[in-house]
Amino acid sequence: QVQVLESGGGVVEPRGSLTLSCSISGLNFDDTAMAWFRQVPGKERDEVACIKWSTLTTYLIESVRGRFTITRDSAKNTLYLQMRNLSPEDTAMYFCAAGGMCPGEAVGYPYWGQGTQVTVSS
Repeated sequence: QVQVLESGGGVVEPRGSLTLSCSISGLNFDDTAMAWFRQVPGKERDEVACIKWSTLTTYLIESVRGRFTITRDSAKNTLYLQMRNLSPEDTAMYFCAAGGMCPGEAVGYPYWGQGTQVTVSS
């Protein structure tokens, strides 16, 4: 029933900006959280940022603090990840996840989007 769909990925030059969007349907947002994860070949899927839907409490990993912003629009049931000053180290497949804890691990999120690729390259 729950549907999660990311969009907004692409190829960006270093120091560039990009905003990812995630639309969610069929989810009871009460007392839950949503998150952005990213994964590169050979590594685990790691949390980048998360937000508690009701309280707007957020968590971001150290490497993206000051550069990334996670927000949500409850009226549109949409999650956003605003990224600026991107570097090649940010290159990854980015996944939208719903229904877990913030902060939390991938195994705790039952609902996932298909992923959207972000490539930072000159």
